[in-house]
Amino acid sequence: MAQDAYIYDTTRSPRGKGKPDGSLHEVSAVRLSAETLNVLQARTGFDSADVDDVIWGNVSQVGEQGGCLARSAVLCSDLDQSVAGVSVNRFCASGLEAVNMAAGQVMGGQGQGYIAGGVESMSRVPMGSDGGAIAADPTLAMKVCFVPQGISADLIATKYGYSRGMCDEYAVQSQKRAARAQKEGRFSRSVYALKDQNGLGILDHDEMIRGATDMQGLSTLHPSFRDMGETMPGFDRIAIMKYPVLEKIEHVHHAGNSSGIADGAGAVLIGNREFGEKNGLRPRARIRGTARIGTDPTIMLTGPVPVTEKILKMNGMAISDIDLFEVNEAFAAVVLRFQDHFDVDMDKLNVNGGAIAMGHPLGGTGAILLGTLLDEMERSDKETGLATLCIGSGMGVATIIERA
Repeated sequence: MAQDAYIYDTTRSPRGKGKPDGSLHEVSAVRLSAETLNVLQARTGFDSADVDDVIWGNVSQVGEQGGCLARSAVLCSDLDQSVAGVSVNRFCASGLEAVNMAAGQVMGGQGQGYIAGGVESMSRVPMGSDGGAIAADPTLAMKVCFVPQGISADLIATKYGYSRGMCDEYAVQSQKRAARAQKEGRFSRSVYALKDQNGLGILDHDEMIRGATDMQGLSTLHPSFRDMGETMPGFDRIAIMKYPVLEKIEHVHHAGNSSGIADGAGAVLIGNREFGEKNGLRPRARIRGTARIGTDPTIMLTGPVPVTEKILKMNGMAISDIDLFEVNEAFAAVVLRFQDHFDVDMDKLNVNGGAIAMGHPLGGTGAILLGTLLDEMERSDKETGLATLCIGSGMGVATIIERA
């Protein structure tokens, strides 16, 4: 018999700059994960022996992030050793996919309580460290017309007519919104202050926000993907092979209108009604639906549009039924395409900024987005929200939640 899956609480670390000079560089992914699990338990007081599994998203599963990081995180945390752990990788949507998998387990009666989320320490385990056949195997790369994500973002902008000015305007808006949200304490419910073993503060806020960002400053930045597109190996030519209607790729994305490299983790406590009653918890939201989809691997980052259409159809809903949207800001054109396709009011979309301002800790971002969405739904008294992310190699993931 199908059961409802509820969100009982969420928490996340602050996002740190994903470089050696970032505040979280000395914090390993396993420790950051364990601390996030501990904070979630401390805030809610659930009995960890009632948790069936920790489903943990992580993209670069190599080195200190390898070897089933999820189980290592459980053992490093204060959770009971009876809690299992599994690491999942759906690239940029790994954290949200972990939530969706946990919800599916609960809905299907395979356990009562789960912790889902994810982590990425990009300052310690650089993006791409784990390799990948789609880029490294020439047979596969040629078959799918592989190009790097930045080229895909510029391909979206070119195909749908989003100029550099439009992308920069969106980036400025993201920075302004994030700075306002941080100043007004809109993230304070979910973000915990990370401390070292001596109790001294490491980081208690998202450190990458640049509220003073303006169009003039962004105009000085060099397009990040022009050189790889126009010179050897000539990825622009490969993209145009797939989309011959385009004569030239316009390179509009740069460091200021693309997501920042970041360290961070987020966790969501999910369970059925019985789990909450047993642990004295009141649900904050119900997971109404989940969906995933595959898309063209060359343009790659268009997944939020078709997966949103899919999840709405699956749940008998229209876009107008959604009060708030969180669309991961991998690149400005990704969000502009979503907004353009659905004609979404910008007052409902990424209202507290996003990854352009605060960074994108790959495996953790999806869970962070969902927590941000729920916090804002409660703050602004909205009922229904949708979170979605584009994904490398051409996929999309989405989740719809409604307040309980």
